[in-house]
Amino acid sequence: MNCKGVIHQLSEYLDGELDAGLTRELEQHLAQCRDCHIIVDTTRKTIEIYCNAQPLPLPEPLRERLMRALAARFAGCR
Repeated sequence: MNCKGVIHQLSEYLDGELDAGLTRELEQHLAQCRDCHIIVDTTRKTIEIYCNAQPLPLPEPLRERLMRALAARFAGCR
């Protein structure tokens, strides 16, 4: 496994969907490559933060502008 392979398999690895052989190869690469280790660790932490975050309420004026913009954008779609 090389750095490019890690990037291509990153999503499946983090989701636990990579087969055992590829997981071993990827983890061996991570043990030797600091750059890829940082990428995987940062991506994992970003996903955890995102998944644990609570949505913030939109201020009403912003919500109204957003809804108008969406209505205008999708007015012709059916």
